[in-house]
Amino acid sequence: MYPDEHKLVSVRVQSWLIILFVLALRLPFLNQAIQGDDPYYLYGAEHAQIDPLHPHGARYLFQGDLVDMRGFPHPPLNAWILAGALAAFRDIREVPFHLLYTVFSLIAALSMLSLARRFCEQPLLATLLFLAVPAFVINGNSLETDLPFLAFWTMSIALFVTAVDTGSILLLAGAAVASILAGLTSYQSVLLVPILGLYLFERRKTWISAWCVIFAAPAAIAGWQVFELATRGALPAAMLAGYMSSYHFQSTPNKFRSALALFVHAGWIVSPLIIFAGFIKSRKWLWLALAAAALAAIYDPNPLFWISIASAALLLGFCLRQGFLETYVVIFFLGSLLVFFAGSARYLLPIAAPVAILAVRACSPRIVALGFALQMALSVGLAIVNYQHWDAYRQFAASLARQVADHRVWVNAEWGLRYYFESEGALPMARDQLVQPGEIVVSSALALPLPVHAPLAPLAEATIRPAIPLRLISLDGRSAYSVASPRGLLPFEISTSPIDRVRAEVVLERKPELTSIDPHDQKAAGQIVSGLFPDGWMSETAVVLLKRPAQGGTLSASIYIPDQAPARRVSMTINGRSAAEETFPGPGLRTLSAVVPPGSEDLTVTLKVDKTFSTATDQRKLGAVLTRLGF
Repeated sequence: MYPDEHKLVSVRVQSWLIILFVLALRLPFLNQAIQGDDPYYLYGAEHAQIDPLHPHGARYLFQGDLVDMRGFPHPPLNAWILAGALAAFRDIREVPFHLLYTVFSLIAALSMLSLARRFCEQPLLATLLFLAVPAFVINGNSLETDLPFLAFWTMSIALFVTAVDTGSILLLAGAAVASILAGLTSYQSVLLVPILGLYLFERRKTWISAWCVIFAAPAAIAGWQVFELATRGALPAAMLAGYMSSYHFQSTPNKFRSALALFVHAGWIVSPLIIFAGFIKSRKWLWLALAAAALAAIYDPNPLFWISIASAALLLGFCLRQGFLETYVVIFFLGSLLVFFAGSARYLLPIAAPVAILAVRACSPRIVALGFALQMALSVGLAIVNYQHWDAYRQFAASLARQVADHRVWVNAEWGLRYYFESEGALPMARDQLVQPGEIVVSSALALPLPVHAPLAPLAEATIRPAIPLRLISLDGRSAYSVASPRGLLPFEISTSPIDRVRAEVVLERKPELTSIDPHDQKAAGQIVSGLFPDGWMSETAVVLLKRPAQGGTLSASIYIPDQAPARRVSMTINGRSAAEETFPGPGLRTLSAVVPPGSEDLTVTLKVDKTFSTATDQRKLGAVLTRLGF
């Protein structure tokens, strides 16, 4: 049976309309600044220029600590893609890189159109609804794994479904390739196994070749793990688990906030207007929405929060009935609750396709069109605010290019601010970094700054405050769009508050006035160089400035080793020379002393312990408690 010629023309027209729509979304944002986690993928791309098979052999500072990229939370395909772009363009350039990544948006959109043609009568409308998802519009302008993974994920499902329905071996092979690429992009691709297996079981359960294909993604992940173990002696998954533990990413509070944030974001995959209009099929669904809204209002009375919860409850409750698309949504959502720890909206992109199709099937075209228009307006507004946020970092770095060229500059931030200052020649700041007078410290109030124990004088400052009253992230911390915040779990903020305050400051010379310090005393703060916190806890190494008494004397450090602290050996150096060292038999209040001769030179005292520890509620690397240091 030959396909109807008119239908083929319609498919071509729909495909071209979708291609043009995607280009209209992406082309205005081609000059999007480097943002979010982009710099870490770019480190891998740079390392691949010297070691193409191991892009994750890179090492870099993350929140002040040197980390190994083998423990990165994604397999290496995205770093390989960026490595190819870097080799082709000879430099990291925003416009050609984002133009290349537009290809993934096109693949995802056309794969969605193919799926929609098989599952609903209005595939074009369903695909447009898919393209209006906020995370698609916003995160499609980054260089992270979100859009490459979405492209390979959606393509693998579209090809697999068509292959099962038609019995095509060629399409099945294509689905296998797409699944392998998805597996090399993100670990959550393992959720393809139950989703594809469900469809195969319902439609063609005796097709052995197809049963093999559903395991392509985990097979690709396993193959990469074995390759890394054989060639570099470590399993990336094991290193990732170690980092997850050391940074407490999978702690119970984080997991709870992440789960709640994912629930919130589920209510905005399509406009809540569509969900409320299409998924309330009986009185029980209405009661479900009202109950969810009431419970949410107790947790957070902000209307945006309880509307999101009610919308998500309707959507997920609707999907608890039988049906491939509904079960697909439930499987991935439950898998997300188990896998993710940050609760970002982009994590739910893989269920955007079935949700959009279900919405079109449940609602009238007029409601869907209105919901699409509202959702697209919101998504584009958020994308513009996102553009302005990261562009402000780029502009701030450019404005200080001369100072970076003439001084040593430390970047006390992550994300795009760090990338652009590093590009100018600045250095990332390590934890407990010693800074010298005349050096410049660039910091951000938002981008994970480390404490700096040095007097600073302002050089330049900028407040990032886009005019559009929407926020994906801000100093208020109410939005959970990118990460579940302890201060708020909104899908986004309606606010004009500042997103960030960035500043460049010059390090001043310090002249110690005290011969003895107590870490709890605010007067002592100016003489604490690094590694000593206001509550008295010191990390592995603490550096303090002291005024030397003219007659000299005995310098003593009073140290308390709590029961849970493993530290036993403590050493003291004065002005770089070893002064005292002692191994204590166990916990308790201990004293380490050294005789200091008379003189006029001020003292730099360094205390070091042999072991540190962290707890689930305190992620600092803790050594011992310093109660007093001085003469």
